[in-house]
Amino acid sequence: MRNSKPNDKRSIASILFRVLGTLVALAIVIAAAALIAALAFASAYDKPTGKIGPEGAFFNVRQGESGMSVSRRLAQEGFIRSEYLFRLILKAKRLESSLKAGEYAIGPAMNSSDVLEMLVEGRQALLRLTVPEGADIGYIADAAEAAGVASASDTLAAARDGDLVRGLGIPAESADGYLFPDTYLLPRNAGGRALVTLMVQTFKKRLAEAIPEALALSPKELHERVVLASIVEREYRVAQEAPLMASVFLNRLRIGMALQSCATVVFVITEHQGKPHPSRLFDRDLKIDDPFNTYMYPGLPPGPICNPGMTAVSAALRPAVSKYLYFRLVNEATGQHYFSASLDEHIGAASLLVKPRSR
Repeated sequence: MRNSKPNDKRSIASILFRVLGTLVALAIVIAAAALIAALAFASAYDKPTGKIGPEGAFFNVRQGESGMSVSRRLAQEGFIRSEYLFRLILKAKRLESSLKAGEYAIGPAMNSSDVLEMLVEGRQALLRLTVPEGADIGYIADAAEAAGVASASDTLAAARDGDLVRGLGIPAESADGYLFPDTYLLPRNAGGRALVTLMVQTFKKRLAEAIPEALALSPKELHERVVLASIVEREYRVAQEAPLMASVFLNRLRIGMALQSCATVVFVITEHQGKPHPSRLFDRDLKIDDPFNTYMYPGLPPGPICNPGMTAVSAALRPAVSKYLYFRLVNEATGQHYFSASLDEHIGAASLLVKPRSR
């Protein structure tokens, strides 16, 4: 007769495993149901606080800050109804370590879920900074401060930080000339280094897109063209004339003739002497002893006189082919210039000047 005890033990073990499995499954179902119920309650309770004004308010997530700390401060500052509700959502969605540092603009209609989504996605409050073509570093610094992006002093210091500038591939002590004119969106208090870096990177990106052959130039060669572009930027009024102006200056450089750019004299007066922009230049202005005065010093000035836009940069890198050595403004209303190859023709073009009609 066989012993049935081992079979009985296996049967009992099998039953116990099935019961245990059922209990575990039931516990999971109950936990899931509880979580769903909790989230449903949270969703029903999750409403805007009503404490944020119509213009919204800013909230800053600190670098390395825990989800618990963020939850507590959000509740304390009136951005969410409940710290515990926010932490529940964080834990349920396993997002405790997913909150991104930065400053955020929280609107009056946002609830906890909206705030959480913004913080997880890193949708920081971005400020608009518009830099026009031909702006100098002083203008950019003041504009950055007015926009809340960086203090003027911080921007100036970054633009003149030799280590930063050289690290960005510029063979100079200043980023002037490479701060590309554009509209930028940056976080509040991004800082001068972040701004300067972004503007120089934008310059390089736009240059590669518009004039890919420029990438073959050495840093020194490119820098010389940037200096030239800065002069063209301050001289041209009609975009179609920019390549011709570049050709005039390049033709002069080839034969060792002084550039004699009025724009460089104005730069000396406004930037080096700190005087207002002159309505006209006199002979005494052309004789100012300054390396940037291209009437007194031959060749290109020591550095850019402004930050040129792509029209001027393209003109300097893709100049027209001409024999012109001079240009003269002949229509003050349209900004049109007359180009000539000889001094006599240039002098004679004075009779072509058209002044705006007085009203």
